[in-house]
Amino acid sequence: MRISSTVAASALLAVASAADSTNYLGFNSGATKADRSAKFKADFKAEFDAAANLKGAPGDFNAVRLYTNIQAYSDSDPIEAFDAAVETKTKLLLGVWASGTDNIDKELSALKKGIEKHGSKLTDLVIGITIGSEDLYRISETGIKNKSGVGNSPKAIVGFIENFRSSFKSTALAKVPVGHADTWDAWGNSTNKAVIDNVDFIAVHEYPYYETGKGNSIDNAAKLFQTAYDNTLAAAGSKPVWVTETGWPYTGPDWDEAKSGTDNAKKYWQEVGCKKLFNKVPTFWYTLRDSNPDNEVKFAITDNLSTTPRFDLSCDGIKEDDKSSSTSKSGSSSATKTGSSTASKTPGGDDSDSTTLATATPTPSSGNSNGGSGTTTTGASASQTSGPASSAPGQKIFNAYTYAALAVVGAAFAMF
Repeated sequence: MRISSTVAASALLAVASAADSTNYLGFNSGATKADRSAKFKADFKAEFDAAANLKGAPGDFNAVRLYTNIQAYSDSDPIEAFDAAVETKTKLLLGVWASGTDNIDKELSALKKGIEKHGSKLTDLVIGITIGSEDLYRISETGIKNKSGVGNSPKAIVGFIENFRSSFKSTALAKVPVGHADTWDAWGNSTNKAVIDNVDFIAVHEYPYYETGKGNSIDNAAKLFQTAYDNTLAAAGSKPVWVTETGWPYTGPDWDEAKSGTDNAKKYWQEVGCKKLFNKVPTFWYTLRDSNPDNEVKFAITDNLSTTPRFDLSCDGIKEDDKSSSTSKSGSSSATKTGSSTASKTPGGDDSDSTTLATATPTPSSGNSNGGSGTTTTGASASQTSGPASSAPGQKIFNAYTYAALAVVGAAFAMF
């Protein structure tokens, strides 16, 4: 959606907000740590506790976005993030890894086991589920060029969405909004319209850092973000758009005009997070702690899960963008369930084993139009050169990660 249509967009937001004004704040969390060892309950709990107690945070970071339901290196055991979330009462944007497979049976089995164990203590925390993360980007011309790894087709993603709905239609998750996470340019690709038609909300990954050839310096980052977001809104139509991956690295090599650094990471947080997203749009920042040892680009806002961030997170005194031109116009977390319902960036995923690891890490998406993000195991996003991606179950870390272990992409959060 472009600026010229901001009035209509604002009206949509008003309706959405009336239904549910909750705009969640959280981070992305993969299934493995930086050394590729599995995360267990204590590891997830440490993350959730740190996020909830960050000094100077502009709101309650009490939600987390997962990439898989499966515990790392297991066949179909439920991820222990469920146990930690129940104990800490952390909201969950569930994820189903959908690349490189013709079924999601093990993902659904792991989720069912988690529900059998925790019952309503778990299901009451679920704010949405994303079926797949940057799968469409990885099969795009740009994703293939960036060697972003194995993805999946729009037809397959729609089939997985239908499978989830039929499998959980008689459960407490029957009314949970279902989405798909991908880069902003993937959402703008007309060949992916079937996915938009079959989801309840759009989860988008946007990383201006990887937008090569577009003047991607930190001074132009907010403008690039807004352009990508507006294009995603246009593709989404009346469906809510959640930002499930975005951020700026504090260290790493230059990416065209983009330079990493703590000061630039802080400026991006203020210009994009404070002015456009926080408490206006369901937002999952990339990231609380890095997980991919192969990715030179690092995004973590803390060291070793310290509650003292590497830069001031406060939004005090920072003037918000004019509502008419900011993301608030249609990012409300109220994903109106429709029952059926293309971007660029993704820093490479951390999937280091063929079992089931989903570790968030960005990958680049070199490309064309607007940046995306990354949440694949090697992912790169459609139109950015690189960004965070997150490793996923059943996938190995391809050498692609070497190239852009950087196309930042993530997945998406939906709400009731």
